[in-house]
Amino acid sequence: MKTFKLVSLDLVEEKAEDITQRRIKLIDGLIINREDDKGRWVIEAYVDQSYQSFFEEYVKSEEELLVQVKITKESNQPATFLVKAIDTNIISDNMNVLFMGAIVDRRQDQIEKTLKLLIEEGYQGEELLEEFKKRGSNNNKK
Repeated sequence: MKTFKLVSLDLVEEKAEDITQRRIKLIDGLIINREDDKGRWVIEAYVDQSYQSFFEEYVKSEEELLVQVKITKESNQPATFLVKAIDTNIISDNMNVLFMGAIVDRRQDQIEKTLKLLIEEGYQGEELLEEFKKRGSNNNKK
C-alpha cells in the first residue's frame, strides 16, 4: 500500500443538466492506494462536523460519486475517482469521511470531454453515471 497526502477534494455533481464541482474544505486528509486486485483506493477526508448530514446521506444511499482530488501538493493535476462514501466518524468538533473506489482516468481533459458529450447526447442522472462508467471501461481496454 502507498499513502499520500490529500490536499483537495471536489465532488462532481449534476445540477439542472449542468456538471458542477463542489469543493469540500479539508482540514486534513489521506489517500491510500490499496494495490489490491480491484485497483481500489481509500480516501480519508478530515473535515468540519458541519458536513455530517451531507456525507451521512451518501453513506446511507450507497450512491457512487465522482470526485476529483489533488495529491501531495496543490499544483498537481487532479485525479478523478468513482467512489462510495463508506463511513463517517465524529472526532471532537470535526469528522472524517471514508471513501472507497477506483481511479477513473488520469487525463482530466478526456473526462470533461466524455461528460460533455454524454450530456449533449441527453444522458442525465443514473443513466449518465452508467454510460460514463461503460465508456470509461471501454477506453481502458484500448
